[in-house]
Amino acid sequence: MKIWGNIPKVSGVYGNTGKVGKPSKVGEISSKKDEFSISGTAKDFTNVMKALKQIPDIRQDKVDEIAQKIERGQYSVKSSDVAGKIVESLQAKKI
Repeated sequence: MKIWGNIPKVSGVYGNTGKVGKPSKVGEISSKKDEFSISGTAKDFTNVMKALKQIPDIRQDKVDEIAQKIERGQYSVKSSDVAGKIVESLQAKKI
C-alpha cells in the first residue's frame, strides 16, 4: 500500500526514530524528614495511665480489716444480703 502526501500523525511517529533527547535538567530531589508528634489528648491519656498503674488493684487495708474481724468472729453477713446480691447478679446477666 502506498500513502501519498504528508500525513502528520503517521509520518510523525516514523520520523523521530533513533532520536532520543536528553533531559534538559535533572530536578533535585529534596528529602523531607519524617516527623512524629503526639497530641495533647494522647499525652493526657499517657499521664492518666501511668497514675492508674501506680494504684494497687487490691486495697490491702480493707482486706486486712475484714480478715481481722473474721479471726475475732466479729464479721457477719446477713443471708438476705447474700441472696439479694445473687439475684441482682443473675438479673444483670439475664439468665
